[in-house]
Amino acid sequence: MRMELRVCKHCLDGEHENEHKQAVTRDLVACARVVREHRDELDLDDVHVRMVSEDEGDDGRPAALPAVGATIQNEQVVISDTQLVTMGENGYMLVYPSPRDALKVLAGNIDELSKVVGEEITPDLSEEGAEILSGYAGPAEGEESPAGGDSPGPAGPTDGI
Repeated sequence: MRMELRVCKHCLDGEHENEHKQAVTRDLVACARVVREHRDELDLDDVHVRMVSEDEGDDGRPAALPAVGATIQNEQVVISDTQLVTMGENGYMLVYPSPRDALKVLAGNIDELSKVVGEEITPDLSEEGAEILSGYAGPAEGEESPAGGDSPGPAGPTDGI
């Protein structure tokens, strides 16, 4: 099984001056790095973290999994700058274009890892990330899953990943 987290490098670095998005982006990267560090315990083949930039020379292509999440905004297709893509052994890909959903999936993997390794390995999360996970009930108002539903789909945190 494979996983790729794509995040906006500018959001991660705080260049967009959106403190909430910066905090959540940092949480996503921290969680993905913990999952990557312990990927063998979850039988994951690859865990990639891709920093996407608006700089010339970065066309935003995926690093490992050839799928991209997008939404329609004002009659325009907009590619999500933050998304988690997973591919199971069966070849099915799941795309989580909502940072809330991506954080929930990564946190679920870390919960499973903590059980397997017998210790707490959750990274320190921001107040924003902790709030998202403590009150998670699907995408936020205005966010939709790729299928137009309210949840990341039938796969739980580690099912199908």
